[in-house]
Amino acid sequence: MYSSQYAGNEKKTKKSNQETLFLKHHAAKNALYAGIAAGTVFLYSQSAYAETQTTTKENNAVSAVALPEITVEDSREKKPVYSGSNGQVLETSHTGFLGDKDTLDNPFNAISYTDKYIQDQQSNDISDVISATDPSVHNTNTSGESRESYSIRGFSFNSNDATVNGLAGMAPYYRSATEMYESVDVQKGPSAMLNGMPPGGSIGGSVNLVTKRAGDEPLTRLTTKYLSDSQLGASVDVSRRFGQDKQFGVRVNAAYLSGDGTIDHQENESQLGAIALDWRGDRVRLSADLYHTKENVDAPTRGISIASGLSIPSAPSNDTLLNPSWNFYESETKGAMVRGEFDINDQLTAYASAGITKWNYHGLSADKAEVYNTNGDMKTTLGGVGDDNQRTSLEMGLNGRFHTGDVGHQVATNITRYEEEYNLFAARFRGVTIDSNLYNPVWGTRPNLDLNYPLLTTTETTLTSLGVADTLSFADDKYQLTLGARHQQVKTEETGGMISTGAKYDKSAVSPSAALVVKLTDQVSAYANYIEGLSKGATAPTSANNAGELFSPYKTKQKEVGLKLDQGRFTHTVSLYEIERPSGYTDPDTNVYGIYGEQHNRGVEWSFFGTPVDNIRLMGGLTHIDAELTSTKGGTNDGNQSAGVAKWQAKLGAEWDTPYIENLTLIVNANSLSKQYLESDNKRSIPGYTLFGLGARYATSVNQLPITIRANINNLTDKDTWTTASYNALGLVEGRSLTLSASMDF
Repeated sequence: MYSSQYAGNEKKTKKSNQETLFLKHHAAKNALYAGIAAGTVFLYSQSAYAETQTTTKENNAVSAVALPEITVEDSREKKPVYSGSNGQVLETSHTGFLGDKDTLDNPFNAISYTDKYIQDQQSNDISDVISATDPSVHNTNTSGESRESYSIRGFSFNSNDATVNGLAGMAPYYRSATEMYESVDVQKGPSAMLNGMPPGGSIGGSVNLVTKRAGDEPLTRLTTKYLSDSQLGASVDVSRRFGQDKQFGVRVNAAYLSGDGTIDHQENESQLGAIALDWRGDRVRLSADLYHTKENVDAPTRGISIASGLSIPSAPSNDTLLNPSWNFYESETKGAMVRGEFDINDQLTAYASAGITKWNYHGLSADKAEVYNTNGDMKTTLGGVGDDNQRTSLEMGLNGRFHTGDVGHQVATNITRYEEEYNLFAARFRGVTIDSNLYNPVWGTRPNLDLNYPLLTTTETTLTSLGVADTLSFADDKYQLTLGARHQQVKTEETGGMISTGAKYDKSAVSPSAALVVKLTDQVSAYANYIEGLSKGATAPTSANNAGELFSPYKTKQKEVGLKLDQGRFTHTVSLYEIERPSGYTDPDTNVYGIYGEQHNRGVEWSFFGTPVDNIRLMGGLTHIDAELTSTKGGTNDGNQSAGVAKWQAKLGAEWDTPYIENLTLIVNANSLSKQYLESDNKRSIPGYTLFGLGARYATSVNQLPITIRANINNLTDKDTWTTASYNALGLVEGRSLTLSASMDF
């Protein structure tokens, strides 16, 4: 197995002596055991004994020369948690095809959240997980949107670009429920060399979702949940291992949530079923994942826009429904993935994985909702969408380690292939206009509309890539230099539909990268990297003199330096970076379209997590982003701040294990950001805001069965304020909300 933990790293030994944490689960009879077959949940009783324990890292001497730690997905040992995080953060983080790297060995700014963190945050989707305390991630804080909406380092992240176990395109479309994941990896900055080009072209960072696996000890957990205003739900998490050496594992997760949200007339319903299977031998590891998710929302949030030249009005009450109450959407994703690993010898591991997802979407929503006067009167036009797609993904690679003299090498090679067929069924109901008012919305009944939308386009996309990298280690691991490159081929073709042009796109690019880590002490490392992002190149519009010209994939370039301090129970990371992203427009003088524009995001980040003093845990940080438009059409907006990017954002999550009541933890959260411009001309902006949250967590037992009760209040002061939205321009920050859950282990 390619999982190296070498002698000579004294920091690892010190940390392992601190990090043993125990969670004991009592005996239970006639426990609830959940299974899912063909998307159906069935229950049966089974006598069980459950006991889980967070294990320490082993430090066996394998080599006289220390190399940076790297592990392959689905390794036999459970990934170690950071000793000062109360089990909420992992010591390692996914670094693309390089594997999992320890914090001080990682030449990028990254963090990995555990399923315990997900449970403690009571997160409903991935954006809730990664934006709660990370100042580099901005979440719109709205409710009821059809897709997750967030940005990383000032660049919008397409939620469909999240990988699952390293595979592109395998996450549920638009929104990922959290119950089937055991960890969430976030890496800041572009990552084309590490992961390949994201299908949606996201460049600000990468997100990897790791599915749950059965632990060595049996688990049967039932969780019930309440969310404001009247949403009720439940989930079950069951895992078992079988065989003399517990080679075969099964883990089943199922969840259901339904009820009224915090916005008037808005109703949500979500369902999840997932099965994870794995088999582990001495040299071979196999795994498979199956899942099925559904989400239905009545009166979804679509946002509004403000007519040009009109000042932004004051925000209405945060429970106001900005879009018609009879709008809706229905989304369903089915997915299957398999993975295999083979240790050819102690130095060489081969792996391959493949997956397929199918997605269907049907909805009616506001195509445009515009406020056109100072009284808040607005007109809404309607649009319907009925998309579907099928995505297949393949990854295979070979990872090895060897020495040339005193230089250690960790070589990674990787081939990826992604295929997608996307069918767009849509209609705009231009003759139908709904009149309403921002402060007193009245929507009436839904007009008689044909919701059988015509096929507009079918688009086929194929992404293939080859990546190669070598991490060279010098002076007993004090210096680590990673050099790598990836060749990416991008093909798309419109093959059918009412507005299909039959256009074909076939371009390629090479994305190099270099990264350096210098261990200044056992607790401090400095790092620097140059890495590129890759997005599909543009096609000149029909109005340009060079209409139809295809441009090569455009490269986003990042330069970053940083410092990491790991005190064993409390970790800091400080980063300075610059990201240069090109953009295209039609030159007003020549009427020729080209990649003339550019945006520079220069930022500084400070983030931290862990236990600075006994019984108190902190997680959060501060970031400043100067998202400057450096080359715009006609130079009109040169020097302006990019729309939708706050210059400052600060977040803090604090937990206190009270000495007065055993097993009671009190929680305080704060999220503050500065104003955001609505357009690139920087003439209109929405004010910054600060949101506060309170929470508590209490662990006890009922009839000798362990139970954990969690309560979180978000937007404690019930602040009414504007925020950005995925569609149109503006949405409302979700009002005060309560999330309450109870988890019992049988």
